[in-house]
Order: sequence, then structure tokens, then C-alpha cells
Amino acid sequence: MSAWTDPVAVIGAGAWGTTIARMLGERGIPVRLWAVDEALAKEIRDNRENVTFLPDAKLPETVAVSCDGPTVLWDVSAVIWVVPSRWLREVARNLAPNVDTSVLQICATKGIERETGLRMSEVISEELAGEQAKGLQARFVALSGPNLSREINEGHPALSTAASHSEERSHAAQHLLTSPLFRVYRNPDIIGVELCGALKNVIAIAAGMSDGLGLGANARAALITRGLAEMRRLGVKMGAHEQTFAGIAGMGDLVTTATSRLSRNYSTGYRLAQGETREQIEASMQAVAEGIWTTRAEIEIASRLNVEVPIAEAVNAVLFGDRTPSEAAEMLMTREQRAEF
Repeated sequence: MSAWTDPVAVIGAGAWGTTIARMLGERGIPVRLWAVDEALAKEIRDNRENVTFLPDAKLPETVAVSCDGPTVLWDVSAVIWVVPSRWLREVARNLAPNVDTSVLQICATKGIERETGLRMSEVISEELAGEQAKGLQARFVALSGPNLSREINEGHPALSTAASHSEERSHAAQHLLTSPLFRVYRNPDIIGVELCGALKNVIAIAAGMSDGLGLGANARAALITRGLAEMRRLGVKMGAHEQTFAGIAGMGDLVTTATSRLSRNYSTGYRLAQGETREQIEASMQAVAEGIWTTRAEIEIASRLNVEVPIAEAVNAVLFGDRTPSEAAEMLMTREQRAEF
């Protein structure tokens, strides 16, 4: 594997953005990590670790940290976007004048924009390229998979998927990101890979609620299985390839996110079942549980496309309605009987 020697910009210094920067930096790749403000940038520079979002993971000297967009983006060979979905459009809009859209663009943010129903790479493309957004979207790469930051930083192996309509760009992303402990596969289905990364977070909240209620392994397995069917049903209607949902970005990421206490979305569901409200949980979190707001977006898209998403509806009823987790479980168990396929 030949070396990647040119600078790479990582936009977003949360846990996942810092993890990507660290992985690249440890391979000798010069990385410029963009933080949202000078306080966070200074903290990371002074401690050589992200105490707020990823403590105990020292950054190599190959990683420079700044909140200055022009400095971070000047003459880079690739840009990796890792900003939470709710703020991604604003950040992309602010940084757009400094972004060279001809270089490799990778989106590692998982979510769906509620106001538009757009996938994250579509949001960035709109802000960077305006009327030429479709042309940029055709070259964009999405990175998604079962990638818990804490495990990766502890040296455990992981897989991910680089998806793009452009075979050349997905090869480039694979080459940039692959390491002995981080194996990257290619997939031409960027629609499916991005939808898997977003929709599995909703199912993970449901699984966390189930475990928080003490409903057992059978119920968790049922949620994962039927949740995957729900994801696939909506995804195919939106233009995704069915087989993507059985792959790394689909089943792989879903199993991890819906069973691990390290998952913010699973933990959100668990805490809901313990009696906390959405507002209390969000206020206590440094990072973002993407599934909370993806739930709203999924419900609206499914309604427009006339697709049944009962698990998402049950999660939505707890997050934004007046149902308790126990009542949501009853909603799912007492639905009209039907065939599995």
C-alpha cells in the first residue's frame, strides 16, 4: 500500500472526527483537524488529546488542530466531513469559499436532514457547488460502517464501507483510509450506504428502550430483524440497492449500534426506558445522538412515500409524543397480524 503524503482536512472534532484524524496521523499522513471554536482547538492542541469528546486517545504530531477554515482547507488533497447532521449545512456553507471541490470529498456524518429529507453528502454538495451540486454528488464518497470510536482508539479492528457513484473516488477513499486495523470495502450504492448509516440509529434507540425495560434477548433480536426489514423497505423506495442492507453499512452497523452501550443511540433508548425525557438526555450529552432527529425525518419521508415504518413511529411517539417506552412496545406487539415477507 503506497503512502498518502499530501495534507488531509478533517472537518469536525467530535469523537469520530478525532478518531479519523488520529488513524490517518498515525500512518504519517499530515492531517488538519477543524474544530468548531478556538476553545476546543486549544484544548486539543495543549493536551494532544480531545478531552471533551475522546479522552485518553493521544494525537500524533502529524495532526494539527485549528478553528480557522482557510488554514485547515488550504491546498489539501482530501476533505473528510464529520460534523453532526444538525449543523452540517451551516458549517459547509461557512467553509464553502475555501473548499476545492475538485479534491476527494468524503462524508462520514450519518443522518438525514429533517427539513429537506436530503442525505448528508447531498447537503454538502448543495452548499459547496450550488447549481453544480449533482455533478459534485456524483463524485462524493460516503463512509459508513460499525465504527465505534472508543473501540477503534483502543486498537480493536473494524470494517467500513466507502460508497460512491465514482469508482475512481471510492478507490481513492479506500486507499486513504485503509490500515491494518481498519479495513475499508467499496460499494457503488451511496444512497443505500448513507441511508443505512442514518436509519439504523432509530432502530438502536428502540433496542436500547427494549433492554432498558428488561424485555430480553428475544425482543432485542426481533427489533433488529424487523428493524432491518423496515430500513430496507424505505431505502429501496428511495433508490437504494437491496443487498446493501445485508452488508457492512446495513446489518453490520445495525448490530453494533443496537447492542453496544458505547452507542449514543442505544444509550438514549436505554435512558428513556429508565424514565428520563428526551430533553434531559440531550442536555446531558456532550455529543449528539443522531437517531433522535433522524426519527423525525424518517417519519416524514415514509409518510410521503407511503411506506410503513412502525418501529420508527413507536420511537417517535416516545421521543416527541406522549407515549412511554412500555406503551410503544405494546404498540408494536399488538399491530395487525401479517405475513413476514
